[in-house]
Amino acid sequence: MTPDEIAKLPYRPCVGLMVVNAAGEVFVGQRRDNDAAAWQMPQGGVDKGETPRDAALRELWEETGITADLVTIEAETEGWLPYDLPHDLVPNIWRGRFRGQEQKWFLLRFHGSDDQIDIATEHPEFSQWCWLKPQDLVANIVPFKRAVYQSVLNAFGDRL
Repeated sequence: MTPDEIAKLPYRPCVGLMVVNAAGEVFVGQRRDNDAAAWQMPQGGVDKGETPRDAALRELWEETGITADLVTIEAETEGWLPYDLPHDLVPNIWRGRFRGQEQKWFLLRFHGSDDQIDIATEHPEFSQWCWLKPQDLVANIVPFKRAVYQSVLNAFGDRL
């Protein structure tokens, strides 16, 4: 696809989840589909007829095994934060229908214990997970998502 063709594509509506534990650390998972370091916070598409808040709790459970009763939604971004995929990835992801994603982010306070997190879900996204200090988050994320992650930190930083 040419850069002009990619520029005409829409963004995929998506939610992102900043899950924070009692120590103020952030949940990240290593993507299963990438051999290189590709850590990210849980995220996923918004299904037709689904509210972003409902999508956030569904994605949380689907990717981490964390149930809604173990979190409190403390905040959400005012608007949607877009990011573009690198051009070489566009034809290979989502069948080339989207240039990237625009995400509504939610801050979720985790009230459970680590043994209540189970990434071996029905359709696993992550091969491993860990808690990161907020100041270490952006440096450990794939480069094309770093600006969005910085925006999320800016939006939620005072609550961490």
